[in-house]
Amino acid sequence: MKKRILIGICAALLLTSCAHEYNQVYKTTNNDYKYEFAKECFAKGKYSFAVPLLQSLVTVEKGTDNAQECLYMLAMAEYGLKDYQAASETFKKYYQTYPRGQYAEMASFYIGQSLFEGTPEPRLDQTPTIAAIAAFQDYLDIFPNGKMKGTAQQRLFDLQDKLIRKEYINARLYYNLGSYFGNCTSGGNNYEACIITAQNALNDYPYSNLREDFAILVMKSKFELAQMSVDAKKLQRFQDAEDECYGFINEYPESKERKTAEEYIKKCKEITKD
Repeated sequence: MKKRILIGICAALLLTSCAHEYNQVYKTTNNDYKYEFAKECFAKGKYSFAVPLLQSLVTVEKGTDNAQECLYMLAMAEYGLKDYQAASETFKKYYQTYPRGQYAEMASFYIGQSLFEGTPEPRLDQTPTIAAIAAFQDYLDIFPNGKMKGTAQQRLFDLQDKLIRKEYINARLYYNLGSYFGNCTSGGNNYEACIITAQNALNDYPYSNLREDFAILVMKSKFELAQMSVDAKKLQRFQDAEDECYGFINEYPESKERKTAEEYIKKCKEITKD
């Protein structure tokens, strides 16, 4: 017990001592000393100490031999603190200021990486995901043989997968809403919206691992759309649904929804046989 108390007291004294030293350094007008202290904090992973020091130094070090390293360290420290929005902006500032600088390639990569870390889950707005894709594509265009090429390409796949999942969530939502018309302000209906959303996703991402899931939604939506159609459109829509079911079976003969497709075909033929 006494040992734990002693360790606690020592830790508190150490923290107090460190805080006191940090405050002295932050207030000093000796920029060289402040810069070396900031570098030491950065090297030890004390990013919360390094960031304010580096922020205060970025302007005064501009034009000096330390300017590039100072700005790049600031971006990396912000990234280390998981302040990804600030980090992406600082990396961007570095690259725009020093496009041929010592850290230009890594700064370009980390613009995308910072945005990548801040992307939301698929059900939310994917504007940040689109920005991250653009940033990684810029990196690959500028540094086609860059040392982070493999990672950047994998990040693009991961981000595109997130966009695909967003589209699937949207299409499935339309299907689940079904015949509910409360959200159909432009005269369409949810099944048509599901079909359009799913087919666009299939066209945009032809090699997606959700391809079959989209196809299932299209097939089911076309059948439900035919079921609820007015007489003038019923025959055409049942024919379309029947064709969709045959196409689905041909492309996915082992699908868990094959029986559903076969049942749909039987019901469609009751309308289309004549």
